[in-house]
Amino acid sequence: MERLLDTPAFKALCDRFPRQRVVVSIREAVADVRALIETGSVPDDIEDPARYAEDVARRMDLEGVPSLRPVINATGVVLHTNLGRAPLADAAREAMVAVAAGYSNLEFNLEEGTRGSRYDHCVALLTELTGAEDALVVNNNAAALVLAVNTLSRNSDVLVSRGELVEIGGGFRIPEILVQAGATLREVGSTNRTRLKDYQEAAAVATPGMILKVHQSNFRMTGFVEEATLEELAALARDLQVPLVHDLGSGLMVEASEFGLPVEPRPQDSLRAGADIVAVSGDKLLGGPQAGILLGDASLVRDMRGNPLCRALRVDKGTLAALEATLRLYRDPEKAVTRIPTLRMLAVSADDLRVRSGKLAEALEPFRLAVEVSENSSVVGGGTFPGVELPGWALRIVSRDLVPKELARRLRTGEPPVVGRVEDEALVLDLRTVHPDHDAALADALRAALDRG
Repeated sequence: MERLLDTPAFKALCDRFPRQRVVVSIREAVADVRALIETGSVPDDIEDPARYAEDVARRMDLEGVPSLRPVINATGVVLHTNLGRAPLADAAREAMVAVAAGYSNLEFNLEEGTRGSRYDHCVALLTELTGAEDALVVNNNAAALVLAVNTLSRNSDVLVSRGELVEIGGGFRIPEILVQAGATLREVGSTNRTRLKDYQEAAAVATPGMILKVHQSNFRMTGFVEEATLEELAALARDLQVPLVHDLGSGLMVEASEFGLPVEPRPQDSLRAGADIVAVSGDKLLGGPQAGILLGDASLVRDMRGNPLCRALRVDKGTLAALEATLRLYRDPEKAVTRIPTLRMLAVSADDLRVRSGKLAEALEPFRLAVEVSENSSVVGGGTFPGVELPGWALRIVSRDLVPKELARRLRTGEPPVVGRVEDEALVLDLRTVHPDHDAALADALRAALDRG
């Protein structure tokens, strides 16, 4: 060990990395050599310090790779939950860096020189953009629902349609969330048909503390279906003197028709329809950071803000900074579509994708690949617009040397990692979800994947 550490190669490694970590890696490298010897395979360079230096350098470089790192998303899934959902706008990233680099007025009133509240940030913009009386930001939309139920309907019944008892990401189910929040679930109607009368009959034999309507954002029911409208439920909630909470989810702030998408309710639409509280995600169609946003009646929001559980669900300064910067962009909807990456990816035309794909295909001609630009469909993802396809074009790639799954694996494990999809014995790369500035990096990643053994 000491002999190796005294060599120039290991002295250089100790200058780059902590000495103790280098020592641990030497022991691992030596253990691997001993294992080879036990199998009867003795390396020719067993006495060469350079062998161990190269091994340790490789281990240390791998150890230095962050667990969480950027990837190029070439799947065509705009809000890919496994890949971090919404990429942030430049303004949002800059705002996060600005508050993270030093101190901030997170909980300090600069005008008065006294303690302030982190819950004051973003409120003015949220109320301006949605027409809500007040707003509260917590760490995600599931947290927003838990806080709403725990505050407004703890130890009482929550009326919710059987057709809306959905499962969200990660296996979490609405019924389980309601129970954990301290409420009693009161199922209403049937899976495919729930009328206003069903809510009325359930309320007559229950102790309702809330009516909850869950937007069908991640699934669709068709055929023999019926549901009570928000307007009907709002009138019933007023009669029962309980709040109507709309778990809307997606957070779309602009008209879906701008992107050729089906009608999707926006928070301002739900509030106008009579919902007392609306809960939405910050990192879905709103295009901001992960956050849960509660909008609506000022007295109800005040009660939720005062719930001790709110502290456990509170957001970090970086989230608030990114959300505020994203919301500011919505003051000019036309600019929002071009500056918020999620909206920009939804708005890109099929012709633009065909042209970009064609240019990239030309760049790949020298490689050992068969490349075709073909019609393709992307999806919105993130539990939004289920079944809706975004028409476009993509690259279909077949390697002369590698099967598609192996080429995809090499791309995923390269630097930068590239995630595509394998379909019909070809690797498909969809540029809708690749920033145009990354097209060259994507070509380089393919070249490196082909050259790797």
